[in-house]
Amino acid sequence: MQRCLQLAAGGRQNARPNPMVGAVIVADGRIIGEGYHQRCGEAHAEVGAFRSVRAADEHLLAESCIYVSLEPCSHYGKTPPCADLIIKKGVKRCVVGTEDPFSEVHGRGIGKLRQAGIDVKVGVLQEECQWLNRRFFTYHQKHRPYIILKWAQTADGFIDRDFQPAMISNPLTQMLSHKLRAEEDAILVGHTTYDRDHPSLTVRHWSGQDPKRVVLTHDRPLEQLVSDLYQQGVQSLIVEGGAQTHQSFLEASLWDELRVETSPLTFGRGTRAVRIPPEAKLRTSALYGKNVVAIYIKD
Repeated sequence: MQRCLQLAAGGRQNARPNPMVGAVIVADGRIIGEGYHQRCGEAHAEVGAFRSVRAADEHLLAESCIYVSLEPCSHYGKTPPCADLIIKKGVKRCVVGTEDPFSEVHGRGIGKLRQAGIDVKVGVLQEECQWLNRRFFTYHQKHRPYIILKWAQTADGFIDRDFQPAMISNPLTQMLSHKLRAEEDAILVGHTTYDRDHPSLTVRHWSGQDPKRVVLTHDRPLEQLVSDLYQQGVQSLIVEGGAQTHQSFLEASLWDELRVETSPLTFGRGTRAVRIPPEAKLRTSALYGKNVVAIYIKD
């Protein structure tokens, strides 16, 4: 299953809006096939895994186990049902990382496999499998985008110098920020930040597609905004600020992840960064140059 997750991550940019999925086929204690969902509309992970099995190993399928990080699909979409393919190939066992929250699948793929006599185990590395596709899960379970609040602050807690824009990030963390933009569907700033800083909000320091740009105005309630983005198929949203915008999302409890970059610089005066809420749980923290990037999730 750990290998499934490694493979699945290869579809981070191009699988969207589909989830990232990896599949591994094991027989006689060795991997005989593996694949991942590379691009939306193309072959799913299970299809790639079966295609990769050598002709000399096909006789092993009847005694094999297929590991899949997400429940095999059971419906006809842009591709045929993967559950039907697994049954057709005659594998003995299927290990599923986590159920698919999408209403067209949710439990049906697992049920179809069991009805066909395949031994199915569910919930192996479940937390890790759900974390990988947290955007997809949030979109289908909460009917809104996965929301990341992101900002850079100084050691003494300011996001600007004397209320004027100032560089807090370093070249490495700028690149990481643009990598994040390439991985998310949309990016939002408040109208004050937009009017004052004129941010381009592109991925110019990385490769990939620019996220959809959103500017929050005074007359747009947040609940309506995230509902509109959901209706537009936006699965993830980065909120880059400023402080008033971040505070409004925190007060509305419309957030899933905080990404806070802290520099050793001190400004002494300026706009204060918002406080980390008590329900935020530190997940990871890493040093990039002299800046620390901490990721918090809602506990």
